[in-house]
Amino acid sequence: MTPADLAELLKTTTAAVLAERGLDTSALPATVTVERPRNPEHGDYATNLALQLGKRVGVNPRELAGWLATALAAHDGIAAADVAGPGFVNLRLETSAQNTIVSNVLAAGARYGHSDALKGQRINLEFVSANPTGPIHIGGTRWAAVGDALGRLLSTQGADVTREYYFNDHGAQIDRFTNSLIAAAKGEPTPEDGYAGDYIKDIAAQVLTKEPDALSLPDDQMRETFRAIGVDLMFSHIKQSLHDFGTDFDVYTHEDSMHTSGRVEQAIARLREAGSIYEKDGAVWLRTTDYGDDKDRVVIKSDGAPAYIAADIAYYLDKRERGFDLCIYMLGADHHGYIARLKAVAAALGEDPATVEVLIGQMVNLVRDGQPVRMSKRAGTVITLDDLVEAIGVDAARYSLIRSSVDTPIDIDLELWSSASNENPVYYVQYAHARLCALARNAVELGVSADTSHLELLTHDKEGTLIRNIGEFPRVLKTAATLREPHRVSRYLEDLAGDYHRFYDSCRVLPQGEEAPNELHGARLALCQATRQVIANGLGILGVTAPERM
Repeated sequence: MTPADLAELLKTTTAAVLAERGLDTSALPATVTVERPRNPEHGDYATNLALQLGKRVGVNPRELAGWLATALAAHDGIAAADVAGPGFVNLRLETSAQNTIVSNVLAAGARYGHSDALKGQRINLEFVSANPTGPIHIGGTRWAAVGDALGRLLSTQGADVTREYYFNDHGAQIDRFTNSLIAAAKGEPTPEDGYAGDYIKDIAAQVLTKEPDALSLPDDQMRETFRAIGVDLMFSHIKQSLHDFGTDFDVYTHEDSMHTSGRVEQAIARLREAGSIYEKDGAVWLRTTDYGDDKDRVVIKSDGAPAYIAADIAYYLDKRERGFDLCIYMLGADHHGYIARLKAVAAALGEDPATVEVLIGQMVNLVRDGQPVRMSKRAGTVITLDDLVEAIGVDAARYSLIRSSVDTPIDIDLELWSSASNENPVYYVQYAHARLCALARNAVELGVSADTSHLELLTHDKEGTLIRNIGEFPRVLKTAATLREPHRVSRYLEDLAGDYHRFYDSCRVLPQGEEAPNELHGARLALCQATRQVIANGLGILGVTAPERM
């Protein structure tokens, strides 16, 4: 019996109890959950459903818990049901009911944990979207890891996810980038508002390799040559860095295309029709305050040039016209204002603001020997994705960036994350997987095969803890996807690895000496195979490798 099975049993049993006593069955929540208690002595699972329902149906929660406990204890698979505290119900499962989890994992394989919770939902997931004016900095690297993991996570729940990169190739930052390249090509100092770093010199040299006469061209042609080739080279580097990091995108959308295709004008025309546009001080404004924003926004500036939000409006509309039900934007720490702004844009266009979801990521700091690492070798002023990978590798980089909630600033200790020790979280989890693979190889040599026909033999406390934890995996994925929190998967994997190591230390899996393989060995090996599968599935969602040897 999986936690999902138990939750369904709890829901149907509670509905029957309420109906039997003439109480309001509509008070029962649509989703009922059971949780593993922190103290194993309290049982295998616990629920606070009686506390939730008591007030709604006019019954003392502890009395209601008693009714539920009596009804639940009568079901096959439930060994005991007890009332605790003000209205909790603690449940213990029959060993046979609990051990079906192992069989379920082995049957589902790589799809264990998947569900159809988000089936039919088309989600556009936009993340990273760094300006093509320099390498991806450490903040963008966090989104590269978390965004990719979130996309994988949403897909496990049945969503149709499109990963999209918004290519900011329009505006003043591109002009500054172009000026910086030209100055480097001429051997001049970096402009005061320009971009520094060796990468600028490298790109400028590559432009001259492609167009040796670029500096001799008329000014406007020279600028366009450096702009077009330079941006293309920079973005090629960004895409390659992301690919090497395990993050690829389905769609790359150019901001410039929003302007050249007429989409900005079309979006503004739609806003005019909706009465959401007005003119003041020679500029065109959007009434975003009518929809919860803190101030109205200039769409067309007084000089006739479109403001940055003009492309945002067109881009959102473009996503909706492509059929996306939900548009998730993953933005940096300085973009809090975009939450209300983008939702207001949706409302002003006559769309549901709920189709916009904005996630804000906090800062990342690198630390070595207790001191902050402040400067990149290549970028000059920032730490980049390539710097982090060079320091600790792809797996540790991804795991360290995903492991904490994105709304929390994080410090990455380079010494810790590059160490081969149990203090290193990614090493700890990967070592558990490698240890399980080694166990499987040894089992083959000893002639031991995994056997699910005698799982009732798995009665040790450490076996029960491990089984219940692998049974939690589907719920962890569903919760993490619903809350957009991939870090829940990494923390779960660390708990699971710990449960496995403790099980292995207490329960001998393979025969020793002249001992012949028996049914218990086969059952424990099946449990080990199920554990390995869950760890591999979890690491795959994080985009981290599951090594067979370490």
